[in-house]
Amino acid sequence: MFTVRTRSSDSLARTGTLHLVHGEVQTPAFVPLATRGAVKGLEAHEVAELGYELIFANTFHLMLAPGPELVAGFGGLHELMRWQRPIITDSGGFQVFSMGHGRVADEIKGRRRSEGEGRILSIDEDGVRFRSYVDGRERFLGPEKSMAVQAALGSDIALVFDECTPFHVTRDYTARSTERTHRWLERCLRWHAEHGPEGQAVYGIVQGGVEHDLRLESAATVAASDCDGIAIGGSLGQEKSQMHEVVSWTTGVLDERAPDRPRHLLGIGEIDDLIACVALGIDTFDCAMPTRLGRHGVALVPERLDLTKGRFRASQGPILDGCPCPACRSGYSRAYLHHLLRAGELTAVRLLTLHNLSFVARLMEDLRRAIDDGRLSEVSAAVMAGATSSSR
Repeated sequence: MFTVRTRSSDSLARTGTLHLVHGEVQTPAFVPLATRGAVKGLEAHEVAELGYELIFANTFHLMLAPGPELVAGFGGLHELMRWQRPIITDSGGFQVFSMGHGRVADEIKGRRRSEGEGRILSIDEDGVRFRSYVDGRERFLGPEKSMAVQAALGSDIALVFDECTPFHVTRDYTARSTERTHRWLERCLRWHAEHGPEGQAVYGIVQGGVEHDLRLESAATVAASDCDGIAIGGSLGQEKSQMHEVVSWTTGVLDERAPDRPRHLLGIGEIDDLIACVALGIDTFDCAMPTRLGRHGVALVPERLDLTKGRFRASQGPILDGCPCPACRSGYSRAYLHHLLRAGELTAVRLLTLHNLSFVARLMEDLRRAIDDGRLSEVSAAVMAGATSSSR
């Protein structure tokens, strides 16, 4: 399902092609989030026109609403959302973490969860029992259930069920959780071998928190399994340098033990992280960053430009000179977008979302070309220099 085209001579970076039921995906690639069956604010054809070949939907949320039976009745998620290119689905395992402990940013910053976010009732060998944030009913999600829901959704890539351990738990808890995730991996693979849809690829997930030996052990365990690809999940640390180090531990093992299988980094998508982790051998990424920033009035140029600020009230230029996105191509000025944002007009949110996704798509295209041409270090340095100057 994966063909490596070019391997970098001075890093673990590589270009390749994912061969999936609904089409091919050129890697390295960024994967926009379509959490509940839509990339926020956009139609499916708009995402495709920006150059995206793969999107990321969430099993947990789609299981709760509209439900896997309804989605299957429409012929699967592709038909329901009118997206005819590949889809990867999360297993729902991340929600084990977010409902039980809060999101990573909440945990690090000490924020408390709101009452409407759902609640974990129990986590045991079978899976997770929780209170639904949709209707308050008790629900269950475990390895077999997760795979069954993903089968009903009809995704091209399904992720195995895992527990995403928080940053501040003990080493002992992380070790026990990682071992259980490995047992869940085998259960997911067994279920899929017997019941999974033909052609659906399955990715295992490496856990282990920030513990060096646990990460290495988990990477080796997942690489030894029969999974088609490998995702890297869990808490990767409190700072970027630590996150890059944890990723490097993992990809070092995977490059030795599973060199021809694709690697996906879960939940990471900042511009500097994309550049750093492509060099560390990551093939695909998913993150809410480009769309979330757009909803808050922030444009990537290539770092961040907060168009809600008063200094853009009379700014005549486009978001970014030479940018081919619909917002810049149409000649909308920063002043106009600033006005729409201050007025609460949703048009500005759509335009900024289109711009940010366009920017990231072109970045990934540049990185692919740079790897093929043997110029990754040079191109990466130029992008980061542009980011530094744009933020001044």
